[in-house]
Amino acid sequence: MGIISYIKEEIQVIRERDPAIKSNMEVFLYPSFRVILRYRLAHKLYLRGHYFWARWISQRGARKTGIEIHPGATIGRGLFIDHGSGVIIGETTVIGNNVTLYQGVTLGGTGKEQGKRHPTLEDNVMVSAGAKILGSFTIGENSKIGAGSVVLEEVPPNCTVVGVPGRIVRMDNKKIPRYDMDQVHLPDPVLEDIRRLHDENVRLHSRLKSLMKEMRCIEKKGEEDEDL
Repeated sequence: MGIISYIKEEIQVIRERDPAIKSNMEVFLYPSFRVILRYRLAHKLYLRGHYFWARWISQRGARKTGIEIHPGATIGRGLFIDHGSGVIIGETTVIGNNVTLYQGVTLGGTGKEQGKRHPTLEDNVMVSAGAKILGSFTIGENSKIGAGSVVLEEVPPNCTVVGVPGRIVRMDNKKIPRYDMDQVHLPDPVLEDIRRLHDENVRLHSRLKSLMKEMRCIEKKGEEDEDL
């Protein structure tokens, strides 16, 4: 793909997924657009063994945008980083097509692995603000990672993960469309557990009141029998 075609594709991706962008010219000011162009150049240099220059370009991009992408990472087409401040993408990260990352996302390692140390995100994955994915495992296609989640193990395709540590709270065969960017209305397993405990407490309280009422009736009946 030529540079002009690539720029046109990036403009389309950003305008599709960020309603705040009102014109094509605004895209050139967008941190995601600027850092991805730098990454593509740095990655080519990295593959050719020019590690110093690759890192120099990537670090300049990180200072200007707040988005740090290691030039060794493998990134597919259509990556969208919304706002982007604080996003970190590690050296052995693999990102598929049409992936969306929000601000504060970390795709990192645990510090224990050798070789492949960072996660693999398959196509159409969305990682919400502040989420951390740590380790050399795969996030399956069409999956969503909730805001602030910490994911430490593999996630199958078509799943929703929330919490610390991340737990799968939804798994089905419904494909998450590319335009589904809702990172707010996700299941909350802690809130659901609290609601279940509340409902159970109400049932137990009601049952206890019923038993106490029965005991009073029995006691009253016993007193009446004694009077007779």
